[in-house]
Amino acid sequence: MDLKDPLGELWAADVSVNVERLKKFLEENKPPYFATVGDYVTWNILDAGIHPEIAVVDHRVMRRDVDPIEFKCEHVSVSNPSGTITAESQRALYGALDHHNGFRLVADGEEDLLVLPLMVYLPVGSVIVYGQPREGMVVITLTENNKSWARDFMASMEEAPV
Repeated sequence: MDLKDPLGELWAADVSVNVERLKKFLEENKPPYFATVGDYVTWNILDAGIHPEIAVVDHRVMRRDVDPIEFKCEHVSVSNPSGTITAESQRALYGALDHHNGFRLVADGEEDLLVLPLMVYLPVGSVIVYGQPREGMVVITLTENNKSWARDFMASMEEAPV
C-alpha cells in the first residue's frame, strides 16, 4: 500500500450523502474514538452535528487557504511542514487521548500525514475519516493490522533534519 491509495474504505459519494452514512455508521459501531483529518471533511462533519473527539486541520483545502474552523474546545497549534510528521505533532496527538471534551490540532504546514500517528495511537475499533480530493472520504476502522502497517510506515520514514 502507498499513501496515494486510500488507507481505509473510500466512500465515493457527495459529501452530504457521506456525512449521513457516517452518522449511521458511528451510531451502529460506537467506536472508542472518532477522529477527522482535513478541513473540508471536518467542517462538513461538524456542520452535521457530529463531534469527533479529535480533529486535525491546517486551514487549507486543496492547497488553498480557507477560513479557520471555530472550535469550542481546546485546540493546539503545531508546526508540521508539508510531507512531514513532526515530533511536536506526534506529542500533541498522543496527548489528545487525555482530552475527553474534544481536542483540535491545527497544523501550521500540512495535516495530511497526521493520519498515520492517529492510526498508531488510537485504540483498535476507533474510526478516522479524511478527505480523498475529488473522490469522497476515506473511513478507516482501526485493526491491529492497519495499526501495525502505520507504525512500520512511520518507522521507515526519513527523519527530517533539525
